[in-house]
Order: sequence, then C-alpha cells, then structure tokens
Amino acid sequence: MVRYGMVIRLRPERREEYLRLHADVWPAVERTLLDANIRNFTIFLHDDLLFGYYEYTGDDHAADQARIAADPETQRWWTLTEPCQESLSPPGSDAWWAPMREVWHLAGD
Repeated sequence: MVRYGMVIRLRPERREEYLRLHADVWPAVERTLLDANIRNFTIFLHDDLLFGYYEYTGDDHAADQARIAADPETQRWWTLTEPCQESLSPPGSDAWWAPMREVWHLAGD
C-alpha cells in the first residue's frame, strides 16, 4: 500500500457548490475509485485549501489513474468539480491536484 497526498485551492465563490457535491458523491464515481484500487480517500478543507489523501493498494498506479480518467461518469463529475478548484501545480504539469511529499508517518498496531 502506498499513501498519496495532494493539495488544490478551492475557489471561494464556488465553496458551497463544491461542498454540496461532496456531500453526495455519485456512487458510480466511488465505484470507479474502488475498482482502481483507491482506498480511504479523504478530502480535508482548511480555509481555501483542499487536502486530499488516499491509499493505493494496486500494483500499477499509472494504469489505474488512466482508468479513472477514462471513465465517462468520472469525467462528467470532473466537469462539475474542476470549476470549483484552482490548481497549485506548476504550469505545464500534468497534475491538476499538486502532489505532496510525505515527510512523516506514524503506523499503528
């Protein structure tokens, strides 16, 4: 299992829309994430920053990410969520959410 963290800015004028969408994420989008070996996906909010975290349990992250991106329902979901966000990734980067580097982890029993 590999942990991933990422960050993006939430546009203040779209805050309520984004929160409303995530109060009822479409089951097909959730199923696609699970089928792509994504577990414990969590999005946290601090002021205007969204921090995403998930655990990847598969063995080909790039292929599973491509599978998510190719899913029509996920693409439709993104047409609603992306206008609510402002990428913090470097210009020219392929990433919408900016990847974060793990600097510490406490493992439980």
